[in-house]
Amino acid sequence: MITRRIARWIDDRLGAARFARSTLDKAFPDHWSFMLGEIALYCFVVLVLTGIFLSFFFDPSPKKVFYHGNYTQLHGVHMSEAYRSAVSLSFDVRAGLVMRQMHHWAALIFLAAIVTHLCRVFFTGAFRRPRELNWIVGVTLLLLALFNGFTGYSLPDDLLSGTGLRIAYSIALSIPFVGTWAAFLVFGGEFPAGDILSRLFVIHIMLVPLAIAGLLGVHLAILWRQKHTQFRARGHTERNVVGSHLWPTYAVKSLGLFAIVVAVVGGLAGLVQINPVWLYGPFEPSAVTTAAQPDWYVGWLEGALRLFPPWDARFLDHTVSEVFWPGVALPAVTFLLLYLWPFLEARVTGDHREHHLLDRPRDRPMRTALGVAVLTFYGVLLLAGGQDVIADKLGLPITGVTTSFRILVFALPAVTAALTWRLCRDLQSARSAAELEEEAPLPIGPAEPPLAPATAPAPPSAEKERSAGVVKRAAQKVGSALHEAVAYAAIGWLTRGARRRDKEGRSR
Repeated sequence: MITRRIARWIDDRLGAARFARSTLDKAFPDHWSFMLGEIALYCFVVLVLTGIFLSFFFDPSPKKVFYHGNYTQLHGVHMSEAYRSAVSLSFDVRAGLVMRQMHHWAALIFLAAIVTHLCRVFFTGAFRRPRELNWIVGVTLLLLALFNGFTGYSLPDDLLSGTGLRIAYSIALSIPFVGTWAAFLVFGGEFPAGDILSRLFVIHIMLVPLAIAGLLGVHLAILWRQKHTQFRARGHTERNVVGSHLWPTYAVKSLGLFAIVVAVVGGLAGLVQINPVWLYGPFEPSAVTTAAQPDWYVGWLEGALRLFPPWDARFLDHTVSEVFWPGVALPAVTFLLLYLWPFLEARVTGDHREHHLLDRPRDRPMRTALGVAVLTFYGVLLLAGGQDVIADKLGLPITGVTTSFRILVFALPAVTAALTWRLCRDLQSARSAAELEEEAPLPIGPAEPPLAPATAPAPPSAEKERSAGVVKRAAQKVGSALHEAVAYAAIGWLTRGARRRDKEGRSR
């Protein structure tokens, strides 16, 4: 009773009941592709929870210590405190290895869900007016997720992550005019600088996660303010949203998806090994591990660095390193085009209307072909990031593999774009032919029309039309029978007359 009175008092001041009713009645489409964003959100929740656990045991200090834990192969090895704490988390902390691997797998799925969600938005045209701002927020989320993934990947200070930091330092140095100062500011000195680990730790667990959480809130708020997009179907218009209400249907479905995401991440963490830092050993500036492959989300950058020829350029008495073009220019152009794409497409097509219904990719052949070409381009770069492993496994010279990838990175996108454009046009033609065939009137013939199911009787107007058709066909049959009878009678009369005359002529 007291609780009800308090609720009424709050509602009288704030009007919360009306807001709650409108919120719980909000409709969400039921298509599976709209769950991609939720998968990314739930992976972020797993990342935050497991990251809190790991932060209790990880020490990002560069101080040199000796390891004396349960992993006997590293007993007495001189290493940084950061690497020692990462190995101790894996072997000396209860559930530490599972939490490490859950964190890593959740990061990989988080980025995969964001990229897939971004592709869905691109190919269906969900970035068009009035959702340009949400597209910009989504691209920023992708950029922050990439950066945070790299910072977390670099924290253990093992030989593999140290190699990645060496590459990042080289990329920073390649920036014209300001590269030296930028590298010194970020790393705290010449590589390997001791301050970089503690700085990456603060960035990884505080600054970027807070920015991601804030942008996720903005993203959901904009989605809530602007009604949800939906695919074209019967009953779907630009002014309505057809789907499940937030409560209870969609909420229960979303909670089930959250449970599935946690179960999948936990299953991968328990059954599939990832990033075994104890096998790589501590980072040594003079050593480089062979077959060094970064996580998939930066593999395309690794591939671009490996494929770009060693070409230096001179600009205003400054040498522009060959690392600058694949390491700085390519990512900058990539994200600049992503940010500008809604406005570029609206400018080219002249379409500035509001859109709440989504396109089928086949209905936009040029956009779809361009998107497939871009995905193919970065897919080839991703494979090229492992050209040394490919050459070793196939027994091929690495120069030949590199040359092949340099050709494929330009030829294959052109081929896939042409095939995609042709396929979209063929699908459009097939759909148009099917629609014309459905709209064509049925031929009038003597065959009886199919009977309606007994459970779904035809309406009265249809029954009248059917009865009239039956009567008409019956009349046509009767008329045909009468005509045949008259014709046969006339032929018989003429035949009998001819036989009679012939008989009379023979008698004479």
